[in-house]
Amino acid sequence: MSASEITPADIRILKELQRSGRITNQDLADKVGMATSPCWRRVKHLEESGVITGYQANIDRQKIKLGILAFIRVKIDSHSEEEAQHFEKQMGALKPVIACYAVAGDADFLLQVVSEDLDTFSTFAMSVLRRLPGIKEMQTTFVLREVKPLDYLPLDQMRRST
Repeated sequence: MSASEITPADIRILKELQRSGRITNQDLADKVGMATSPCWRRVKHLEESGVITGYQANIDRQKIKLGILAFIRVKIDSHSEEEAQHFEKQMGALKPVIACYAVAGDADFLLQVVSEDLDTFSTFAMSVLRRLPGIKEMQTTFVLREVKPLDYLPLDQMRRST
């Protein structure tokens, strides 16, 4: 499904599901101004087409003792496709790495990492991450306060072809 195929009704559905993924189909239909059956069909279509990729709970990381949030910029030695794919696969296996992005600019990858405390982070960074083959340089930025954490995607900014 392309952005041009997403209808205004789909956007209303997506907004509500971002607010509450546990909403019942009846309540969702009421909130978006649809009958229950068409609403359910639209949700199923959004799921099957990959627009909706899953449902999950938002968890306060500090309440589960993951007080450190850091971003690590990583440069790798080689820019071959094989090396990049190998690095990406390694990142997928590291539990403290909660997100990994291939980026443009002065780094090759941007990692988002959580940890219990600075000692645990240090052990991970120095004994695990830094020891991975192919890493040329790392630079860490610690989050002092989450001013605007990831919450909802700005669906009102979507452009549709007419």
